[in-house]
Amino acid sequence: MAVQRWTDEMLDKLADTVADVKDSVADVKDTVVLMRDSMTEMRDSVADVKDNVQALLQVAEKHEREIEAIKQKQAENDKRFYVLLEEVRYLNRGKQAD
Repeated sequence: MAVQRWTDEMLDKLADTVADVKDSVADVKDTVVLMRDSMTEMRDSVADVKDNVQALLQVAEKHEREIEAIKQKQAENDKRFYVLLEEVRYLNRGKQAD
């Protein structure tokens, strides 16, 4: 096997290549840090959205119960109205008979 000697030019190319790889690794590391920070922010945002959705759901459920109570009260009022209306009709029929 023949021994090849490293020339200054070859060493300079190797040093440039190593420097380029080092820079690339640093860039990748910076990108990973940025991605990790972005993921943390997204996780926090998702948690905030989840909290807001739960709060809105509770408000909607409360409003639904209130609407149901109003409907029930309205139905009771309608029944009372129709009873009174029947009484007025009954009294009117009695007056017309006289």
